[in-house]
Amino acid sequence: MFVSFFPRPRAFFISVLVWLGLAIGLWYLGGRNLGAIIGLPPTPPDAPPIIGVSLFWSKPFLWFDIYFWAAVAIFAGFWRVVAPHPWARWSIWGSALIVFATYLQVEVSVVINRWYVPFWDLIQAALAHTRHVTQAEYFAQLATFAYIAVAGTVAGAFIDFFTSHYVFRWRTAMNGYYVENWPTLRNVEGASQRIQEDTMRFSTMLEDLGGSFVNSIMTLIAFLPILVTLSLQITALPLVGRVPQPLVLAAIFWALFGTTFLALIGVRLPGLEFRNQRVEAAYRKELVYGEDDAARAQPPTLKELFANVRRNYFRLYFNYLYFNVGRYFYLQVDNIFGYFVLGPTVVAGVITLGFFQQALNVFDQVRSSFQYLVNSWTTIVDLISVYKRLRGFEAMIAGEALPALETAT
Repeated sequence: MFVSFFPRPRAFFISVLVWLGLAIGLWYLGGRNLGAIIGLPPTPPDAPPIIGVSLFWSKPFLWFDIYFWAAVAIFAGFWRVVAPHPWARWSIWGSALIVFATYLQVEVSVVINRWYVPFWDLIQAALAHTRHVTQAEYFAQLATFAYIAVAGTVAGAFIDFFTSHYVFRWRTAMNGYYVENWPTLRNVEGASQRIQEDTMRFSTMLEDLGGSFVNSIMTLIAFLPILVTLSLQITALPLVGRVPQPLVLAAIFWALFGTTFLALIGVRLPGLEFRNQRVEAAYRKELVYGEDDAARAQPPTLKELFANVRRNYFRLYFNYLYFNVGRYFYLQVDNIFGYFVLGPTVVAGVITLGFFQQALNVFDQVRSSFQYLVNSWTTIVDLISVYKRLRGFEAMIAGEALPALETAT
């Protein structure tokens, strides 16, 4: 799954974490100021925030772009020397491009969040008649949002196009690796399906989960400091009263509760999904044999195989029933949780509408990032089942015993 696409996977991923930590540390220890040497200084502390697409060609932003790609080039050069790999251009440079694009999308969200304050304060002023608001001011704010949204939409469409190619390259690498070992793998149950379908599903789901994880981390990096600052103006939490950093504590508590709750009620799903793939593969395999051999796919055999399919699906339906009840209930409450948390502050009337909208958006961004496992749980269940099937493949290649789940009834 990984050795086909990444050079020395275990050492590679460890080096990614080490180099990432080092690059981030150097950035905050003075790297952000080095851009001044080439005329790209950091933003002065007292400068107003940039609201609009001009952020993306501001001097601090351009310096970060240079710093990021320089770090990627050094890392890629190191692995090209240490362990050359035919798929390194996609696995290293392609992964870096997806991470960078995720960063851009997060920055789009940050700029939109900044736009909330002047726009909603303008709405409040117009509706409360506290000052005269012209149509030019109103539509200028909408135009600012439109420019940001168009930039984000175009960038998102292009990165989705690239990501599709990235996923297919990963699938191609796995396909080639398994095909080379076909004589060893051909007797594994559902071997054809594992190569044709499971490699596609694995690369797609892992990229989706990996992209979501990176997005969550970058969103936390971007929005958590903003949430900490906004928390200074929040009076108290419902049922709790005054606590330090109320918005941050509420977001962490709610995400941990949801993650633990769904993990407990969904613990059986990965094994059931794996068994479902097994029984489906056995049924399909017998039907395929029956196309060329009249002695195969006889009604009693097919009836027994389909009974296995039916039994496992009914188990899945029952387990997903209570899992979805819990999940949907949590997500419905989640829709109004931010309003609940800000309730005492709104009732006290100590904030403006613009601040309320900004705080609500930042809180939702941070809370959603902490809820990565909650939002991804069903995909994780599918990924685990596919991983177990491909892991059985790799056990055969390595001459190891098949995992216990492969032989369980």
